[in-house]
Amino acid sequence: MHILIIGATGGTGRQLVQQALDLGHQVTAFVRKPAKLKMEHPNLRVAQGNVLDYASLESAMRGQSAVVCALGHKRFFYPTRILSEGTRNILSAMKAGHVPRLVCESSLGVGNSVGRLGLLFTLFVIPMILPFVFWDKVRQEKLIEESDTDWIIVRPAVLTNRPARGNYRHGPDVGNYVLSNRIARADVADFMLKQLTDDAYLGQATAVSW
Repeated sequence: MHILIIGATGGTGRQLVQQALDLGHQVTAFVRKPAKLKMEHPNLRVAQGNVLDYASLESAMRGQSAVVCALGHKRFFYPTRILSEGTRNILSAMKAGHVPRLVCESSLGVGNSVGRLGLLFTLFVIPMILPFVFWDKVRQEKLIEESDTDWIIVRPAVLTNRPARGNYRHGPDVGNYVLSNRIARADVADFMLKQLTDDAYLGQATAVSW
């Protein structure tokens, strides 16, 4: 399968690229700074661009079978629309390129999973440190839900860089209202890639956690 991976230099993005290559996919890594990826593989193509630049996205989208999005940013303390406006461009480029499927990483604590990232995040981290990011994730998810793509939104628990366990829980009711559950980025990437060929959560947002 030909896969375009958005956010390929992020923590989850790097796992997505490596695991997709290990599975034999043809991977296009869409990045702002190619030197940051530091990966080489016969089945890997690096496309330089920015999700806020539609032309670069449309070019990278040609010939793809699916898009896996792990888009993130570090603009925590002032209003941002990078996730939502970037996703708007992704969806438009997918439509123009006739690319049918989108698997997008979001977060527990968004949409109907509000509160299930645990008390620390619900009462302190999200409202005090990450409000602008989470407001933009809400806008991002709404755009995806209203699109005519074959979409799956993946909402992980608190992300870690621990080794993959290969054993995790997933479903619309996963999460904890008191404790902050965790999951390795490697396991999130594994689950996201499985959604490329699994229709169980098609048109749904699903959580994933240890």
